[in-house]
Amino acid sequence: MSLKEQILADMKTAMREKNASQLESIRMLRAAIQRKEVDDQVELGDDDVLAILQKQIKQSQDAITQFKQGERPDLADKEQVHVDNLKVYLPEQLSDEEVMAAVTAAISQTGAESMKDMGKVMGILKGQLQGKADMGKVSGLIKAQLQG
Repeated sequence: MSLKEQILADMKTAMREKNASQLESIRMLRAAIQRKEVDDQVELGDDDVLAILQKQIKQSQDAITQFKQGERPDLADKEQVHVDNLKVYLPEQLSDEEVMAAVTAAISQTGAESMKDMGKVMGILKGQLQGKADMGKVSGLIKAQLQG
């Protein structure tokens, strides 16, 4: 079952169970997927759906930070529920050690020596780690190794 099919099945289940928060999260995700398909006139695969899913989670996490700074815990809690509802579709996340090993391997594979080579390293890692690790964190690890 593809990721899109799983999302659709879960939406139907949420409707039957009258789970309003889960249904809202899934509908927002499906709308983003459909918008991308219509805009690009393509049928999205699991990797593309995963990228949209990660973008939605990142936007919600940024919103949580802003709501907490604005002293709006009610809105921050609502966004946190949204993030939790979406995270079930992410593949199992890699440990910090596994991410660090992948970064080190990619740096040696590309022969990267300075920050100018960061794009090459990110290009390799994006394909390997997409959905399995926070790419912002991966970027930070690459910078630390290339600067160190």
